[in-house]
Amino acid sequence: MKLFQSIFGSETRQSYPESLIETAIERAVDGTDSRLRLLPGYRKRLRAPVIKAIDHVIALVDAIQAPLPASVRQHGTEPRLSTVFSSAGDMLEILVRDPALSRFLAGPEGKGAEQVAALLMTEHAERNILGLDLVGDQVRRDVPQVTVNFTGHRLLDPTTNEPESRRLWKRRAFDHLLTLALSRIAETRVERADLTRQRDLLRRKLKTLERAGWSFEQAEDDAPDPAALAAELDTITAQLERLGANQDVLQAHLGIVGELLADAPAQLWAEPIAFVLDPMNIQRAPSDPSARRIEFQELRNAQGRRVVALPLTIVPADLPEREDLVSAASRYLQ
Repeated sequence: MKLFQSIFGSETRQSYPESLIETAIERAVDGTDSRLRLLPGYRKRLRAPVIKAIDHVIALVDAIQAPLPASVRQHGTEPRLSTVFSSAGDMLEILVRDPALSRFLAGPEGKGAEQVAALLMTEHAERNILGLDLVGDQVRRDVPQVTVNFTGHRLLDPTTNEPESRRLWKRRAFDHLLTLALSRIAETRVERADLTRQRDLLRRKLKTLERAGWSFEQAEDDAPDPAALAAELDTITAQLERLGANQDVLQAHLGIVGELLADAPAQLWAEPIAFVLDPMNIQRAPSDPSARRIEFQELRNAQGRRVVALPLTIVPADLPEREDLVSAASRYLQ
């Protein structure tokens, strides 16, 4: 954490102090493969990709909407809150029980805080149900409906002010890019190890056949064909050569980190997502009188992960004690 204490402060795009760039380069190495420092010129090779990644995460986070006040009264008037939290009581319970918020409020920075800013992350899923609905002027049962449910609520990087939270979100976005690079490195290692095992197995098979003089005996039905084995061995050997020999592993890893950071906009991005729902989170036609169009920002990554991001401001004094969540929500609504 000390490495990034001063990273992503008030910098503007394309105007970064050298200390930020150097810190980000070292963070990229520590977050992927620290052995990259053994390679001469690793800083020079990572400099341009790192700057591009910094450009991207700053723009990404700066585009995130302003925080919503997460109060019980606001829940009744703000469709985004009432969509991601099924009720005011549910919202209070999630906030009170959130581990990150609890740790922050118990720590030296959070004790006595009048307001907290944090990023809510939640996932959505559609579910087919049979429910009551008004068809024409009649209420009917077992009408096919689609509901949108939000689950996995969690708060990230609570602080006492929004600018500091946004700085931490930028750092988190940069670190997320590093996890994607590390994942790609791990996949390459697995691929190399798997190909090595296949190659060694084929070599053993070929040696057995060669010792037998490639056998003029009648082959069993499932006996391997020597020519096919040789061709398969050649293919795997070529794949291994493309992955690099052992002495080339670090160069390959450095290339992966540089390529992924340079490709940051295609690795982590935000897209608007909209729902047309009634107050029960049931999908409706836009012309339906009960329909509301609710728009969010969804963070996506190259691995197919998708999560709704909603900045919140929270007043700790308004949060009830854990044992009295339901009655507290009722009092606030009076």
